[in-house]
Amino acid sequence: MVKFIHAADLHLDSPFKSRSKMPNNILEILMTSTYKSVSRMVDFAIKENVDFILISGDVFDQSNRSLKSEIFLKKEFSRLKEKGIFVYMIHGNHDPISSGFKTTWPDNVSVFKENVETYEMLSSKGERVYLHGFSYLLDESYENKLDEYPTNTDNRGIHIGLLHGTYAKTVYDAKRYTEFNLEALNNKLYHYWALGHIHVRSQLSDLPQVHYSGNIQGRHKNETGEKGFLLVQGDDVSLRTDFVPVQEVIFENLELDTDTLRKEALYQKIVEFKQNLREQSKYIVNLQLNYDGEDEISQSDYAELMELLQEDEVDIDQFVWIDNLNVTYNNEEQIALLKDIKSSYSDNEELFRSAVNTLYMDPNINRYLPPINEVSPDELLKMGEERLKMLMRK
Repeated sequence: MVKFIHAADLHLDSPFKSRSKMPNNILEILMTSTYKSVSRMVDFAIKENVDFILISGDVFDQSNRSLKSEIFLKKEFSRLKEKGIFVYMIHGNHDPISSGFKTTWPDNVSVFKENVETYEMLSSKGERVYLHGFSYLLDESYENKLDEYPTNTDNRGIHIGLLHGTYAKTVYDAKRYTEFNLEALNNKLYHYWALGHIHVRSQLSDLPQVHYSGNIQGRHKNETGEKGFLLVQGDDVSLRTDFVPVQEVIFENLELDTDTLRKEALYQKIVEFKQNLREQSKYIVNLQLNYDGEDEISQSDYAELMELLQEDEVDIDQFVWIDNLNVTYNNEEQIALLKDIKSSYSDNEELFRSAVNTLYMDPNINRYLPPINEVSPDELLKMGEERLKMLMRK
């Protein structure tokens, strides 16, 4: 029986996007969020008495790596050492070993070099474990080193491969770092592949177990949902994985249905929505409002609404920050037509005068109209819009 943690893509000190207009309390929490996530992982490892932790690359962010992050990680590794827990780590494209390190790790930490290496260890239950992997020497590695991984031929113990790279069928990775396919992994006859580089948690195969653990803390709106690591338990016959979330802040794209765009009612509706989220975690949200109606929210009302929603989160520890707010109209065709009419005719002074003159030339109508110099283009356009809406409803 072996018990270990598979983590990847810690990206300590990595910058966060979507933060220019955030208050200081949220910025401070964001900047320490990856540290807190790692500490939670170490706490969990000690509590669960795991045999070892695997970190499959991108521990640091090369362009932003600081001495602070290395000292922090050394302290966390030392906590593990006190409990007899080992760490096996590879470096990826964001923290290649050629960039150099200022810190010497405790002796419970093994770092794979640029050529494929194998480490052997015994679990607390006496299970023999073989760990195979390599670190990136440079920040871009397109070579396929899978051929250098040894094949498991004698069926002794548990064989685990660490690899930082791109699955061949991945569609959202523009740069194809150390590309691989499942056939190449299967040919090694390992029991588990601990993958890194893709920040989305996913299982590529169940025999053998092939997993991306995802990153440990989301950094922007495209890294949504809970983040954490995988707890792996079992033997050479069967391994089971469980996801353990440890993120400090959740980025999320969410939707909210509404039947009103009046700013007072809409504000209250979003406040209640935020309160439900607040009970679960800290959030940074891109919120889409699904509106079923004929009104539109003005730019001034939108700006005031956003300002109020964001002011509510100043100095709030358990924040729900609305980073962006979009309105989707369920009657898109009608709204699009009205917008097209407004954009085409609202600033056309000649067309306005022609329409007004036509009205005043009709003796059956002009007696009911105010003096021509008191007619407002905005008022007339608004009246026309209401009339058009009525016709469209019919």
